[in-house]
Amino acid sequence: MAEQTLVLVTGLQGTGKSATADSAGRLLTAPVIAHDWAMSGLRPFPEVQSALDEMGPSGHRDVGWSLLFALGRSQLRRGISVVLDGVARAAQVQKCAQIAAEERARMVLILTTCSDLVLHRSRIESRRRNIPNWYELEWEHVERVRAEWEPPSSPDLIVDAVAPLEDNSRALDELLRPPGAGASTA
Repeated sequence: MAEQTLVLVTGLQGTGKSATADSAGRLLTAPVIAHDWAMSGLRPFPEVQSALDEMGPSGHRDVGWSLLFALGRSQLRRGISVVLDGVARAAQVQKCAQIAAEERARMVLILTTCSDLVLHRSRIESRRRNIPNWYELEWEHVERVRAEWEPPSSPDLIVDAVAPLEDNSRALDELLRPPGAGASTA
């Protein structure tokens, strides 16, 4: 098995994706590189923002994922596991698998979901991420993404926000724990 792991945590906004990515990062002692944080670093530059706006939502998405792929690959080349956090489509999942194969790393795909629509909406409406230069999402945005997004068909783990936190944490620990290591005490 590869020494380092590329973990891709994907799911709709408000399903616990970033919390799961942060937990995975702690378990692996790995950096977490999030799409929204990467893109927020470009917002202070009006010329860049104007070019992104001309590209439309898919252009924003492609640029953001390009940043995540480059930064993720750089960590793998340093011999360090890495966690990528974003609403990945099939193309991004495939690219992560390609990068993991090229860098001789294990690829782990985690899908977050929230099987209770009322809870999902309340999570969006009540959250404040406080990402500098970034905006808070509205439920209408999530509904638009939900209408066109197809979750990956074969994740290694599905984390449902409705399930008890302890169950999700245990499953994540079992998935990411190195072979032969004992159970986490965290």
